[in-house]
Amino acid sequence: MRVAIEASSLGLTSGGLARYTGELSLALARCYPDDEFYLVSDQPFRMPEGGPPNLRRGGGPRNAMERRWWIWGLAREMNRLGADLVHGPDFAVPYIPRRPSVLTIHDLSPWMKPRWHHAAERVRRRTPVLLELGIATMIVTPGEGVRKEAIERFHLRPDRVVAVPEAAAPWLRPVETGGGAPYFLFVGTLEPRKNLETLVEAWREVRRRHPIDLVLAGRRRKDSPDIEEEPGLRLAGEVPDAELAGLYSGALAFVYPSLYEGFGLPVIEAMQCGAGVIASRAVAEAAGNAAVYADGVTELARAMCEAAERPEWRAERRALSLERAREFTWERTARLTREVYEEARGRFGN
Repeated sequence: MRVAIEASSLGLTSGGLARYTGELSLALARCYPDDEFYLVSDQPFRMPEGGPPNLRRGGGPRNAMERRWWIWGLAREMNRLGADLVHGPDFAVPYIPRRPSVLTIHDLSPWMKPRWHHAAERVRRRTPVLLELGIATMIVTPGEGVRKEAIERFHLRPDRVVAVPEAAAPWLRPVETGGGAPYFLFVGTLEPRKNLETLVEAWREVRRRHPIDLVLAGRRRKDSPDIEEEPGLRLAGEVPDAELAGLYSGALAFVYPSLYEGFGLPVIEAMQCGAGVIASRAVAEAAGNAAVYADGVTELARAMCEAAERPEWRAERRALSLERAREFTWERTARLTREVYEEARGRFGN
């Protein structure tokens, strides 16, 4: 099989979309050496590092007409590559269905609260059309919760939508870290949906009793809440991949209070590094029984105080985290995604 994977999200410097596209393409190429996978985009992007020979860079627009990427450009590039199928990992596929296509819906947040996404109008308008008109042959979601939401909202046939869990990158592992001030950690894009004001308020309550820092790591979106550094609160920005395992491993606990998630990939990343997790119930499908669930300032502060005061809590949660993370691998994600590709090829035109 020859697959074109739309790679615009690899132009982002960090975040779940870039991680998903990069790790999935690497895992597909490694698991299926007889297949060919081409990353294509009308935008500049970086190829994932360490890819096998069957993961290659495709082309982009070659003239003014092809700059209309989703109408003409991507379809023409697929013709040049001889691609059997296209996968759109970021809510889109070509507008004219000349070949089988698979579209990934990571969550339904663009259609839930306008303040969660300041620049998602194109997705809000485009994706429902692609889904409801059957232009996307098959749809992938990261969990059963999003699958059911998508079926209901977009009136989809259930057999067109498949839940395929994601995973932490294989290079994220527990590492030994040095001393320094203890800290709670959040990793993710700094945006309204992540509920960071509540996290900061809860941490301030904890800070009155325990000298523990709070580290917020991730790309700051333009509509990020107005959070500034203060004593004990560090805005780490985008952390290089080479430093991420150490950041997760050294945390007293990983705290993820998001108001809504399709999966919650940073939670699995933290668990794979052995961090105990305190999270909102929005990530229950991913975290299972390994996380301590807390919503709101009072619950979060209580859970964070327990992590600070009880070394046995940290040991117990570390063991649960590592056990839970072992249930998710990108190889499994690749196998299940490849099955969706085959289903899309069989359904196309029927």
